[in-house]
Amino acid sequence: MDQQKIETGVRLILEGIGEDLNREGLLETPARIARMYEEICGGMGEDAKEHLQKTFTVTDGGMVIERDITFYSLCEHHMLPFFGKAHIAYIPDGKVVGLSKLARTVDVFARRLQIQEQMTAQIADAIMEYLKPKGVMVVLEAEHMCMTMRGIKKPGSMTQTVALRGAFVDNVDLQRQFYETNR
Repeated sequence: MDQQKIETGVRLILEGIGEDLNREGLLETPARIARMYEEICGGMGEDAKEHLQKTFTVTDGGMVIERDITFYSLCEHHMLPFFGKAHIAYIPDGKVVGLSKLARTVDVFARRLQIQEQMTAQIADAIMEYLKPKGVMVVLEAEHMCMTMRGIKKPGSMTQTVALRGAFVDNVDLQRQFYETNR
Protein backbone atom coordinates (compact mmCIF):
# COMPACT_ATOMS: atom_id res chain seq x y z
CA MET A 1 0.00 0.00 0.00
CA ASP A 2 1.34 3.43 -0.92
CA GLN A 3 0.82 5.59 2.17
CA GLN A 4 2.18 8.70 0.48
CA LYS A 5 -0.44 8.50 -2.29
CA ILE A 6 -3.21 8.05 0.27
CA GLU A 7 -1.99 11.09 2.24
CA THR A 8 -1.88 13.17 -0.95
CA GLY A 9 -5.41 12.06 -1.83
CA VAL A 10 -6.72 12.93 1.62
CA ARG A 11 -5.16 16.38 1.40
CA LEU A 12 -6.91 16.92 -1.95
CA ILE A 13 -10.26 15.82 -0.48
CA LEU A 14 -9.84 18.14 2.50
CA GLU A 15 -9.00 21.05 0.18
CA GLY A 16 -11.89 20.08 -2.10
CA ILE A 17 -14.45 20.33 0.72
CA GLY A 18 -13.03 23.69 1.77
CA GLU A 19 -11.04 22.70 4.84
CA ASP A 20 -7.90 24.44 6.08
CA LEU A 21 -5.07 21.90 5.94
CA ASN A 22 -3.15 23.93 8.51
CA ARG A 23 -5.94 23.74 11.09
CA GLU A 24 -4.60 22.04 14.24
CA GLY A 25 -7.12 19.18 14.18
CA LEU A 26 -6.24 18.28 10.58
CA LEU A 27 -2.43 18.46 10.66
CA GLU A 28 -1.97 14.71 11.16
CA THR A 29 -5.24 13.58 9.56
CA PRO A 30 -3.74 12.49 6.19
CA ALA A 31 -1.21 10.22 7.95
CA ARG A 32 -3.87 8.83 10.30
CA ILE A 33 -6.18 8.03 7.40
CA ALA A 34 -3.33 6.35 5.50
CA ARG A 35 -2.65 4.10 8.51
CA MET A 36 -6.38 3.41 8.84
CA TYR A 37 -6.65 2.29 5.20
CA GLU A 38 -3.63 0.05 5.64
CA GLU A 39 -5.49 -1.68 8.46
CA ILE A 40 -9.03 -1.84 7.08
CA CYS A 41 -7.92 -2.77 3.55
CA GLY A 42 -5.27 -5.23 4.75
CA GLY A 43 -7.10 -8.16 3.17
CA MET A 44 -5.96 -7.05 -0.28
CA GLY A 45 -2.65 -8.84 0.16
CA GLU A 46 -4.01 -11.87 2.02
CA ASP A 47 -5.02 -15.28 0.72
CA ALA A 48 -7.67 -17.38 2.49
CA LYS A 49 -5.50 -20.43 1.81
CA GLU A 50 -3.19 -19.26 4.59
CA HIS A 51 -5.97 -19.77 7.13
CA LEU A 52 -7.71 -22.81 5.66
CA GLN A 53 -4.75 -25.07 4.87
CA LYS A 54 -4.19 -26.29 8.44
CA THR A 55 -6.81 -29.02 8.94
CA PHE A 56 -7.57 -31.81 11.38
CA THR A 57 -8.89 -35.28 10.57
CA VAL A 58 -12.37 -36.20 11.80
CA THR A 59 -14.42 -39.35 11.46
CA ASP A 60 -17.82 -37.74 12.06
CA GLY A 61 -19.15 -35.73 9.13
CA GLY A 62 -21.76 -33.72 11.04
CA MET A 63 -22.44 -30.11 10.12
CA VAL A 64 -20.09 -27.50 11.61
CA ILE A 65 -21.68 -24.11 12.16
CA GLU A 66 -19.99 -20.91 13.22
CA ARG A 67 -22.32 -17.96 13.50
CA ASP A 68 -22.30 -14.31 14.46
CA ILE A 69 -18.83 -13.60 13.09
CA THR A 70 -18.66 -9.81 13.19
CA PHE A 71 -17.17 -8.17 10.12
CA TYR A 72 -16.52 -4.66 8.81
CA SER A 73 -15.94 -3.86 5.17
CA LEU A 74 -15.94 -0.94 2.74
CA CYS A 75 -18.41 -0.65 -0.12
CA GLU A 76 -16.43 -0.37 -3.33
CA HIS A 77 -19.00 2.02 -4.80
CA HIS A 78 -18.88 4.75 -2.13
CA MET A 79 -16.02 3.64 0.12
CA LEU A 80 -18.40 3.78 3.07
CA PRO A 81 -18.56 0.99 5.66
CA PHE A 82 -20.92 -1.92 5.69
CA PHE A 83 -20.87 -4.19 8.70
CA GLY A 84 -22.70 -7.11 10.18
CA LYS A 85 -22.52 -10.80 10.93
CA ALA A 86 -21.39 -13.79 8.92
CA HIS A 87 -22.79 -17.26 9.52
CA ILE A 88 -20.98 -20.26 8.05
CA ALA A 89 -21.90 -23.94 7.92
CA TYR A 90 -19.97 -26.74 6.27
CA ILE A 91 -20.15 -30.51 6.15
CA PRO A 92 -16.67 -31.96 6.58
CA ASP A 93 -15.39 -34.65 4.26
CA GLY A 94 -12.83 -36.04 6.71
CA LYS A 95 -11.21 -32.67 7.53
CA VAL A 96 -12.10 -29.74 9.75
CA VAL A 97 -10.39 -26.43 10.29
CA GLY A 98 -9.85 -24.55 13.55
CA LEU A 99 -12.88 -22.38 14.28
CA SER A 100 -10.85 -19.17 14.41
CA LYS A 101 -9.78 -19.87 10.84
CA LEU A 102 -13.34 -19.38 9.59
CA ALA A 103 -13.45 -15.95 11.23
CA ARG A 104 -10.04 -15.12 9.74
CA THR A 105 -11.31 -16.16 6.32
CA VAL A 106 -14.23 -13.75 6.67
CA ASP A 107 -11.73 -10.99 7.51
CA VAL A 108 -9.59 -11.75 4.45
CA PHE A 109 -12.49 -10.85 2.20
CA ALA A 110 -14.05 -8.15 4.39
CA ARG A 111 -10.83 -6.15 4.66
CA ARG A 112 -10.87 -4.87 1.09
CA LEU A 113 -13.10 -2.74 -1.11
CA GLN A 114 -16.03 -5.04 -1.60
CA ILE A 115 -19.68 -5.67 -2.31
CA GLN A 116 -21.57 -7.97 0.01
CA GLU A 117 -22.81 -10.31 -2.72
CA GLN A 118 -19.26 -10.94 -3.93
CA MET A 119 -17.88 -11.31 -0.41
CA THR A 120 -20.45 -14.01 0.41
CA ALA A 121 -19.48 -16.00 -2.68
CA GLN A 122 -15.74 -15.54 -2.08
CA ILE A 123 -15.98 -16.95 1.45
CA ALA A 124 -17.98 -19.97 0.26
CA ASP A 125 -15.66 -20.60 -2.68
CA ALA A 126 -12.52 -20.38 -0.53
CA ILE A 127 -13.90 -22.88 1.98
CA MET A 128 -14.85 -25.25 -0.85
CA GLU A 129 -11.47 -24.89 -2.54
CA TYR A 130 -9.16 -25.23 0.45
CA LEU A 131 -11.16 -27.31 2.95
CA LYS A 132 -12.92 -29.48 0.34
CA PRO A 133 -16.06 -30.16 2.40
CA LYS A 134 -19.15 -31.93 1.11
CA GLY A 135 -20.90 -28.58 1.11
CA VAL A 136 -20.90 -25.07 2.52
CA MET A 137 -23.48 -22.40 3.25
CA VAL A 138 -22.57 -18.79 3.96
CA VAL A 139 -25.03 -16.11 5.03
CA LEU A 140 -24.04 -12.47 5.53
CA GLU A 141 -26.32 -9.90 7.16
CA ALA A 142 -25.14 -6.31 6.99
CA GLU A 143 -26.10 -2.69 7.32
CA HIS A 144 -24.68 -0.41 4.63
CA MET A 145 -23.75 3.16 5.47
CA CYS A 146 -24.22 4.09 1.79
CA MET A 147 -27.93 3.43 2.40
CA THR A 148 -28.22 4.80 5.92
CA MET A 149 -26.18 8.01 6.08
CA ARG A 150 -26.54 9.13 2.45
CA GLY A 151 -28.77 8.40 -0.52
CA ILE A 152 -32.07 6.85 0.54
CA LYS A 153 -31.24 7.29 4.28
CA LYS A 154 -32.88 4.17 5.69
CA PRO A 155 -31.04 3.38 8.94
CA GLY A 156 -31.46 -0.12 10.26
CA SER A 157 -32.02 -1.66 6.82
CA MET A 158 -30.32 -5.03 6.67
CA THR A 159 -29.15 -6.82 3.54
CA GLN A 160 -28.87 -10.60 3.62
CA THR A 161 -26.90 -12.58 1.06
CA VAL A 162 -26.60 -16.36 0.78
CA ALA A 163 -24.11 -18.62 -0.98
CA LEU A 164 -24.77 -22.36 -1.27
CA ARG A 165 -22.17 -24.85 -2.47
CA GLY A 166 -22.06 -28.63 -2.78
CA ALA A 167 -24.52 -30.58 -0.64
CA PHE A 168 -26.39 -27.41 0.40
CA VAL A 169 -27.40 -26.43 -3.14
CA ASP A 170 -30.43 -28.68 -3.57
CA ASN A 171 -30.96 -29.93 -0.02
CA VAL A 172 -33.69 -27.88 1.62
CA ASP A 173 -33.42 -29.98 4.81
CA LEU A 174 -29.76 -28.97 5.27
CA GLN A 175 -30.63 -25.34 4.63
CA ARG A 176 -33.49 -25.52 7.13
CA GLN A 177 -31.19 -27.13 9.72
CA PHE A 178 -28.74 -24.27 9.27
CA TYR A 179 -31.44 -21.59 9.63
CA GLU A 180 -33.04 -23.28 12.65
CA THR A 181 -29.66 -23.34 14.40
CA ASN A 182 -29.22 -19.61 13.68
CA ARG A 183 -32.33 -18.52 15.58
